[in-house]
Amino acid sequence: MFCPPLGASADVSRRQPDSPTATRGLSLSALPPPDLLYVSITHDLCPASSDCLQKRTPTAGMSTPQADLQSDNCDNPNGPTNETSAAPSDSSPSHTERVDRTSSPEGLRPPLPPRPNTLSLLNDEAAARAPTLQAEATTAVSRTEIGTQSPETTGQYSNPIVRGLSRGLKARASLSQLASPKDSDAGDSASIRSSIQNGDLGEVEALFTDFVNTVPAGSADASSLLHYPEFPADNVNDEEFLNEFDTIGELDENAGNEDLLLQQWKAKQKHYMILSAAGKPIWTRHGDSGLVSTYVGVIQTIISFYEDSNDRLHGFSTEDTRFVILTRGSLHLVAISRLMESDTQLRLQLEALYMQILSTLTLPSLTHLFSVRPSTDLKRPLQGSETLLSSLADSFTRGSPSTLLSALECLKIRKIHRQAINTALLKTKANNLLYGLVVAGGRLVSVIRPKKHSLHPGDLQLLFNMVFEADGVKAGGGESWIPVCLPGFNSSGYLYMYVSFLDLRNDIEDDDISKDESVAIVLISPEKESFFDMQAMRDSLVEQMQKNGSLEAIKSAVDQGRPTTTDIVPGTVLHHFLYKSRANVQFTMSSYDPEFTSISRRRRLMSTYNNLHASIHAKNTHVKVHHCVSRSATSFAWVTPVFELYCIAEPNANRNALVQSASKVAQWVQQEEERLFIIGGAVF
Repeated sequence: MFCPPLGASADVSRRQPDSPTATRGLSLSALPPPDLLYVSITHDLCPASSDCLQKRTPTAGMSTPQADLQSDNCDNPNGPTNETSAAPSDSSPSHTERVDRTSSPEGLRPPLPPRPNTLSLLNDEAAARAPTLQAEATTAVSRTEIGTQSPETTGQYSNPIVRGLSRGLKARASLSQLASPKDSDAGDSASIRSSIQNGDLGEVEALFTDFVNTVPAGSADASSLLHYPEFPADNVNDEEFLNEFDTIGELDENAGNEDLLLQQWKAKQKHYMILSAAGKPIWTRHGDSGLVSTYVGVIQTIISFYEDSNDRLHGFSTEDTRFVILTRGSLHLVAISRLMESDTQLRLQLEALYMQILSTLTLPSLTHLFSVRPSTDLKRPLQGSETLLSSLADSFTRGSPSTLLSALECLKIRKIHRQAINTALLKTKANNLLYGLVVAGGRLVSVIRPKKHSLHPGDLQLLFNMVFEADGVKAGGGESWIPVCLPGFNSSGYLYMYVSFLDLRNDIEDDDISKDESVAIVLISPEKESFFDMQAMRDSLVEQMQKNGSLEAIKSAVDQGRPTTTDIVPGTVLHHFLYKSRANVQFTMSSYDPEFTSISRRRRLMSTYNNLHASIHAKNTHVKVHHCVSRSATSFAWVTPVFELYCIAEPNANRNALVQSASKVAQWVQQEEERLFIIGGAVF
């Protein structure tokens, strides 16, 4: 076998006598003339059975100077060989082949040291650090499953962007075991703990034993929590953020106010658009079709350009704005956002808007309209559902934990009270009932369903948006009968929903009852003519719930609200958390009071959760524990096969206290599981 010629490209490492580290990346032009080169060709040092060429050069003032030229891949055995020819040899000088060096004033050189077994994949210091890279017992599966972010002090805004672990960190983690001493059993003795929530706190603290303390520059106190804007769109107050939902006026006859309206339109932080494949605008959250038609045409042109190349455009960026495009059949759904949201999160929001359209038209009807006439204008078929689309879009802009986690929130209530409600639902069930739900403030209290059917979280989100956000439906004490398609259940046909709001507060006018205080009974039937059957079931159900005290229990749970973090863990450093039960596809969270009651503070909180969620669920990473420190907050994510936990604390929060609090929250959820979540539900 032959090695490449001396002129081939290779990495060179030189070490000067007074330099403690080696400098890599020197070109061959930095080497002395060929007549001063000493060549040693060995076979036993290259694990890939390739010849490795190493050069040593004399330097004035050095007793044993050297520069190592190493070629890991000798893939060109047929290349020029006029400079050297390889021959099997030992590592001793007597068995080496030498180049003519008559002009060299020096004598024989000592033998080269053996090559490191890491194959230059690590830095020179990696071998010295190998023992410290061995982790202690943690709840993470491997070191590459722990991510950390430190604050960035440059610039006006601290922007903890979504990013994965670097290749260097992964290499060190994977090769640290190879560099361990052969007689060490550290690699085998490191335990891999399961994600059981009731583990010892001392063991849970080991999650962060491999990281240095990262505290933002400057002093911080409790008042600094989320007070620093993480990015420009966060730097708004309540009044400015409320302007996001103000209606933009219509163009006058002479379009004299067009410039003013366009200025208002461009000031919005987030836009949603739906257009057909023919380029016709169907719906836009801000402005009317006449105002935004030019921009819709530009977006349609860009999409068509990619489609003509048999490609599909998923998104693009312009400065601080992200465009995400979702194509479903003949519809293009577009999200334009300056908020801190990943493409995956924006795509989930567009999917929800698409499901809202299907809930109005059904998939066969939508497909038929465009198959008969591709240039169909859907404005007329969707007339009346614009309010539902807008309310759903606004919930995404405010920040929706349900959409972020793709899960459903339930009302925290004692198990015995939930069982009593289930019993009442089953006892009063009508013959043609498909689903029966009791909902309080957008949180599910109880549900009965057929044994072989379950409700999709996306369908429930559409139902709750329709029931609690639509002005025509939300009328305390009133009744509604609504045809609706549940795409997660069956996108081909309609079901019929009976909605009745309960008047549990005699001392408050119906118009003054907030969304969180509203309680509704939702009964779903496949039969179009079953309104009176559903109405009779509702009357019987309310009577049963009054007798067994369920109505009072619901009212008490609604008044109590969500628990605060200090109610769960006294003295905790946590200020808010989200917990998702992956098996139940449900989540719970702490109260927004007292720190996140304003709409701008709540939006900033959700931006932090968006970044945290995107970081730990990035496609190319396998992170299970993520710790992020910025100028405004310390955030922590912990993902296991059982649950997902996201926490927010002050920017200078102690990491051990953070881990202890997170572990106690997980233990508390496990203890209160049957109160926080609907496990199984009632079936018939």
